[in-house]
Amino acid sequence: MNSAYKRIVVVGGGAAGWMAATALAKALPASTVELVESEEIGIIGVGEATFPSIRAFHKILGIDEAEFLRATNGTYKLGIEFRDWSALGERYFHTFGDLGGLHGAHALWGQYRRAGDPSLGALGEQCLPSVMASHGRFYAPQPDQDQHFGYAYHFDAVLYAAFLRKLALQRGVRRTEGRIVDVVRRADGGVQELKLADGRVMHGDLFIDCSGFASLLLGRTLEEPFVDFSHWLPVDRAWACPCERSGSALAPVTRATALEAGWAWRIPLSNRTGHGHVFASRYMDEERAREQLLLQLDGAPLAEPRLLRFTTGHRERSWVHNVVALGLSSGFLEPLESTSIFLVQSGLVRLIELLLAGAQPPETGVAGFNAGMARQFARVRDFIILHYCLTQRRDSGMWRAMAAMELPETLAFKIHAWRQAGVLHQYSEEGFDATSWLAIHAGMGHWPERADPALHDIAPDAALQAMRQRRDSIAAAVAAMPAHEAYLGRVLA
Repeated sequence: MNSAYKRIVVVGGGAAGWMAATALAKALPASTVELVESEEIGIIGVGEATFPSIRAFHKILGIDEAEFLRATNGTYKLGIEFRDWSALGERYFHTFGDLGGLHGAHALWGQYRRAGDPSLGALGEQCLPSVMASHGRFYAPQPDQDQHFGYAYHFDAVLYAAFLRKLALQRGVRRTEGRIVDVVRRADGGVQELKLADGRVMHGDLFIDCSGFASLLLGRTLEEPFVDFSHWLPVDRAWACPCERSGSALAPVTRATALEAGWAWRIPLSNRTGHGHVFASRYMDEERAREQLLLQLDGAPLAEPRLLRFTTGHRERSWVHNVVALGLSSGFLEPLESTSIFLVQSGLVRLIELLLAGAQPPETGVAGFNAGMARQFARVRDFIILHYCLTQRRDSGMWRAMAAMELPETLAFKIHAWRQAGVLHQYSEEGFDATSWLAIHAGMGHWPERADPALHDIAPDAALQAMRQRRDSIAAAVAAMPAHEAYLGRVLA
């Protein structure tokens, strides 16, 4: 199908911009896709962590996994290890795997809680990728072996943008190097053309704003209002610093360690380790936060720490007139659950579906796009808040404030449904499925007050035996798997 937008201009050349350009060029071969970026402005790029949806995006684009990993110093990711979130010294794991039936008699977590048998070990021992992660093993799921779990990647965001740029140019995307100095509006308020510093002019029917926090088109030019989430998510700064790889094994997990006024990330790449400290400036000054980041490094720093400032939230609308914002230009949520790439991908899928309709999307289509993106931001926001509001920590001002704050009504209802009856309620536009919500509840030791009576349909001895067999089967499978670094080496070779 042909889009009514014959000339599409993408503004900004980071990961979001080149994801958009590559996907649009493939989906709309009859349209011209041109991307404008300025080397003097640069892009925001640190070690990037993702979740499994990125594999579907790569499959659509025909990206070879080994080629991608090689080009971006990438590694595999089975989930996120959370340290010191529920309480100091405690750990839990957000798995991408299967925790058994989530409801009724076959709810694995319910039978586990009902058994209360210490010999079973932790609930995570019932989940294949959780055990793989704890032992530093990796092996891609094999359909013929009835292995069902997701995995994602860690990679260098700057190299990822360069990798996609090469792919996009091979597929017909035009690249223009230049700095935008003026934006000319149409009579109806939309964007007519972009003026570059060297005098060139770029015309377009549709403009994709991937200009990062600057939000050059949607925010600065069209002045679209911003929906502020900082009441619930007060972190507004991040120090980032790469360091040399330590001598420890290459872990297939992202690590998030809760600190005094925020948390620190650790993202293992094949050639280095990415570290960062996300914090709330109302509870900690920038210099002290920088010191806390340096204490987290497990290798020699490869650069001076870099400070990023942001506000959590999103533009009221992502699509206004003929401008669609993706990535940081449309909104930002702290990277606790690696959602930046996912939100770009989600917006792209919605956009392309509308453009493939063949005619200029009607107002109802654009309104639906905007409502869907707003709900997506809100759903991810709620999931991130869950990590904070269930904590038992009261050892600093930020943690006490987070424990006392009033929750968004959507999240309060979900927590109530779980606490009262063990129901993992799901809305439309969820970014995380019920298994992910269960992983956080279980990791925080937040269990329902009542158990589903259907659990008693299975005899206690039978349930206990089934869980022991599942645990032992998983342990045996993991013992036969290669170390993560060894598997990665074979793929790259």
